[in-house]
Amino acid sequence: MDLTPQQPPGASGPEYSFDTDWPAPDASPPDSAPPAEPPPPTMRTTLRRAAFGMVAGAVLVTGAVVAVPDDDKDAAPPVAGPVSRALSATAAGSPAALADLTALIGDRQKWVGTHPSDADSWAVLGSAYVEVGRRAADPAYYSRAEQALKRSLDVRPGESGNTAAWVGLASLANARRDFVTAKKWGETVRARQPKEWTVYPQLIDAYNGLGDQKSAITAVERFTELRAGVPALGRAAEMYRDRGWREDALATAQDAANRAKTPAEKAACLSRLGDLAWERGEPKEAVAQYGAALRVEKGHQPSLAGRARALAALGRTDEAVRDYQAALAKSPRPAYLLELGELYESQGLDGDSVGQYEKLRTALDRGKARGVDESLLLGRFEAAHGDVDAAVELLRAEWRRGHRSAAVADALGWALHRSGDSDGALEYAQRAVDAGGQNASYAYHLGMVQRALGDYGSARRQLEGALRTNPKFSPLDAPLAQEALDTLGEPPAGGPADMQPPPAPEPPAPQVPAPQAPAPQAPAPQAPAPQQQQQQQQQQQPDGPAPAAAVAQAPVQASPAPAAAVH
Repeated sequence: MDLTPQQPPGASGPEYSFDTDWPAPDASPPDSAPPAEPPPPTMRTTLRRAAFGMVAGAVLVTGAVVAVPDDDKDAAPPVAGPVSRALSATAAGSPAALADLTALIGDRQKWVGTHPSDADSWAVLGSAYVEVGRRAADPAYYSRAEQALKRSLDVRPGESGNTAAWVGLASLANARRDFVTAKKWGETVRARQPKEWTVYPQLIDAYNGLGDQKSAITAVERFTELRAGVPALGRAAEMYRDRGWREDALATAQDAANRAKTPAEKAACLSRLGDLAWERGEPKEAVAQYGAALRVEKGHQPSLAGRARALAALGRTDEAVRDYQAALAKSPRPAYLLELGELYESQGLDGDSVGQYEKLRTALDRGKARGVDESLLLGRFEAAHGDVDAAVELLRAEWRRGHRSAAVADALGWALHRSGDSDGALEYAQRAVDAGGQNASYAYHLGMVQRALGDYGSARRQLEGALRTNPKFSPLDAPLAQEALDTLGEPPAGGPADMQPPPAPEPPAPQVPAPQAPAPQAPAPQAPAPQQQQQQQQQQQPDGPAPAAAVAQAPVQASPAPAAAVH
């Protein structure tokens, strides 16, 4: 298998016009039927085939002279050429190697040069331009793709069955991040041919870009029904990841990698496994998966950039810079330029970071001139490193266009917070966390917004969640998240107040009757003194001697003793 580094055509670039012929690579004609209707043969080809048939007939007649060994029955079939490999991958919905796509472009360019009325070949050429432009991060290909696809529709309109050109226009709109237009073309094809499976990947990308998760899930399910296989498994794994179902995403992505056959397909699946490991906060596992992808397909740009990201998290910054530079040499994507600039800035290399940011602005301007909408990336960059007010304006316009994905909500919320409007930022930051699965960066942004608003308990939970999900999610932001968490300190003893159950009501005190004053009582009659009693009796008695009983009852008083008796 051809595992050499894949290069785009040497004559690519913004200054290269569509009418100039590219030096097409030497490639054999397709030896397997392409997905589109093959072009009609020329008169020269017809004569050549007739002559070949006569010779073959003569050989068959004299077969006794030319014997074919029996062991040829088990001989391996001839290796397909690059054009055939690219067409086969396209027919299966799988990624093709960049070199094979380049060969396919050269082959179709030659053909339409002599057969300008072949609508199918124009559609194949336009779709190949889109894919090469996406891989090489060269927006000049998008202009060529647009012209080829429109030429295809001029020859045969979509209403007459040329849905391949409509699917190509949907793919082009997604590449330019014009998700509203991509949705329009994709839904047009689906309305006419609901079982046309090639349109569903484009609908998935469009719905995800618009933040319509429900429609994206439906499109993934329909794609899986119509075209079960490695591409559908990959889409399902990404859907599970976006919903925060990490175990399902990992199992499905591993299943896709086990089933992948071609080097390009295998590399894409292994790179996806690396992405999932990185998002889980497992940089060592991510490095291993990216390395496996690079052994299958040398120069695989997403794997180079992904491994650089994971190496930086492990502190192996020299190797990270090496991989970033290798990825940028093959695919100067603005996202890679921003990541490398932030890595330089985290190391205190201000000169290098400024140089990267200048390259980033140049790349964004070049894409804008070719119809690519990079408002999201530019807004993120301005909010963190440039004009915050400009970032807010850009991202608000993006939101009004209907681009309401979790990524746009997060970027707009962060830009508002950085501009001093944390109250306005809270709604978008919360929406990003709710819709973005378990994204450490989104959780960090929401935690910082909540901290600015004085909601310290919620801020602490979000910051802890960000660092628990991926402790090294950004060379610049991860240390700031840890610093903010340390500033907040430990939560109060017993947990947050709003998490405590209400105190149980105290039992009522027993009702003790109040002491009452005793009722007044009549004084008890006192016995009269002896002399008074005697006087009373004498007053009650008639004159004469007292009766004996009365005398007996009267107390006897002792008479005073004489003095002699005392002694």
